[in-house]
Amino acid sequence: MSSEPNPPAGRRRQSPGRGRARPSGAGQGRVRWKRFAVMFVPAVALTAGLLALTANGALAASFSISGQQGETSADSLTGQGFEQFGTADVANSVNGTGLQPVVESEINSAQLTNLCQSIVENVPLIGTITLKIKGGTDPQNPATASSLIIDANQLSGSTATFGGIQQGIDNKALKNPTPALAGTGNFSQAATSISISNLQEIAYSTEAGTFTLPGFSMSLTTGNNACFASPNAPVNNFNLG
Repeated sequence: MSSEPNPPAGRRRQSPGRGRARPSGAGQGRVRWKRFAVMFVPAVALTAGLLALTANGALAASFSISGQQGETSADSLTGQGFEQFGTADVANSVNGTGLQPVVESEINSAQLTNLCQSIVENVPLIGTITLKIKGGTDPQNPATASSLIIDANQLSGSTATFGGIQQGIDNKALKNPTPALAGTGNFSQAATSISISNLQEIAYSTEAGTFTLPGFSMSLTTGNNACFASPNAPVNNFNLG
């Protein structure tokens, strides 16, 4: 739920060293994983190395985030053109470290059924509040996104199916250019298609060329009413400045 303005339909925000997500992967292989858990880069080593390179000016800090986290859930996600790799986002230091390791997932086009997005904040003098957005509750009319980019540190589902998957690709060999903070010669994976059932995700940022939510609704309620319960469920501190 980025606060930056969306680019025109079908186009993604142009950050240095990045381009539009496109279908990737070759071959007809399919992989089905139950209790899918996403590939993660070793966070401690990645953070230390990238912090040193950024401090020395070797890497440009081209993407800035708040550093707060939100949840996303969906009964199902199907997508065409999938790429995934490790990178880092520059976070506002008021929320902790200035450089946050993430797994970036890029999907050229995606359909999400019963989509829910939430962020929970502890607000001074008020208490805990939850902002929640929902859409695509009708399976025949799901939420849709183009050029979808998700920077997350937790992603799971009851079943994940990949078509034409390639794992262990040099991240600089992906069809979609990766950001500078992804480094070079690092592990990545790509697939022509992806399907995840019972998706649950904790992410630092989400962006898309277009994001269409049929049956859109937004609510602000007191208490912790996140999209799903998790031991790692984020509760953010609202910063007054």
